[in-house]
Amino acid sequence: MKLLAKTAAALALTASMAFAQGTPAPDGAEVYFVNLEDGATVSAPVKVVFGLSGMGVAPAGTEKENTGHHHILVDRAPLGEGLDGEEELQSAIPSDENHVHFGGGQTQVELDLEPGEHTLQLVLGDMNHVPHDPPVTSDQITITVE
Repeated sequence: MKLLAKTAAALALTASMAFAQGTPAPDGAEVYFVNLEDGATVSAPVKVVFGLSGMGVAPAGTEKENTGHHHILVDRAPLGEGLDGEEELQSAIPSDENHVHFGGGQTQVELDLEPGEHTLQLVLGDMNHVPHDPPVTSDQITITVE
């Protein structure tokens, strides 16, 4: 009985580790801002167009190889450097004022940002909102909203 319990525990650990590694991303996949660059001064609402190369866009919940959906990290540390550090690379991206989801497969948005300086980073998530392995992220940019 102890052997069976140990085997079950080992299988469960292996399965959770496999999930935690994230959905594979192809070499060279990139996500980027099409219409914004670091240091830009813009007016509200801020139109943000998402670019993606080396992968396709699919709505959240869609299991299809080499696809994902967009998220924007707003006014927070770059992915993997936030409060949860490396752990956030293995978890679903939260949904709040600093983590905006585009689970419908959207490729652009108008953000209502207050006047002032803001940071933005694009992150591609898999069907479960988990960053790919390796993560497909843009550089973090800083914009000023007038």
